[in-house]
Formats: sequence, C-alpha cells, structure tokens
Amino acid sequence: MFSKRFTPQQALQKARHYCAYQERCHSEVKEKLYNFGLKKHEVDLLLSQLIEEGYLNEERFAVQFVGGKFRTKQWGRVKIKYELKQKQVSEYIIKKAMKEIDEETYAATLQQLATEKWNALKDEQHINRQVKTQNYLMQKGYEADLITHAVATARNLLNKK
Repeated sequence: MFSKRFTPQQALQKARHYCAYQERCHSEVKEKLYNFGLKKHEVDLLLSQLIEEGYLNEERFAVQFVGGKFRTKQWGRVKIKYELKQKQVSEYIIKKAMKEIDEETYAATLQQLATEKWNALKDEQHINRQVKTQNYLMQKGYEADLITHAVATARNLLNKK
C-alpha cells in the first residue's frame, strides 16, 4: 500500500508504465490503481482511458499468458484456465486464448513430461510409479483422460526397451 495518494494524472502515468512493461489483465491494473489511493470512479475512468490508448487489452494479455505458461512452465489447459479465472478474465476470452495451444504440441509435451517422470521413478514399485506420475501431471494441469493415455504410453515405451 502506498502511503502517498496520487492524483489521477500521476496514477495514469504510473499505470501506463506498469502496462507497457508487461501485459496486464484488468484486475491487476484495477488493484494497482486502488493502491494509488484512487476512488472507484477515478479508477473506472483511468481503466477505460488505458484501454482506449491500447495499454490495456485483456485478450492480448490472455493470449500471451496462455502461450507463456504452456511454453515455459509446461502447464496444462486446466491449470492455465484456472489461473485466468482467478485473474477475472472472461470465459469468452479464455476460450479464444486457449486456441493458441497447438494440439500436436500439447500432446507431445504431455507425453514428454509423462515419460520423463516415469523414467525418473524407476526405483519405485509399479503402482506407486503410476500414481506419482499421474499426480505430477495433474498438478501441471493436464486433463485426466489424456494423462491416463500418456502414462500408459510411457510405461509401454519403457517395457519395450
């Protein structure tokens, strides 16, 4: 919390810089503006001004968020969708942004994660190995039906060696 209250003009300058540095969702910027000591009507005005000026675009934020979390952290759709909902991004924008994930790349990433985890647990009993691999992939945010298939494939690949 800031001890100093900013004028709407000062807050606008700070918000522009905040949004220019990295894509932001509306809820993040709104919270930042409230922390500057602004009132609701001032926050609403500044938000709409940031949108008009192109500093704030929730769809652009969501697309970047989806791509980034999938590529860098290898999160699954479930976890990405949950995080976007936590940031109060609309269902429509979430669906649109999720289309950015290529199906083949998604399946290949899941398979790679399943195989790596399965191989890392080679000293575990079979059932523990399976449960730990599935739990790991669930935590990463992948869908249960896809996990079952990926773990079975990882197991079969190892059995063939």
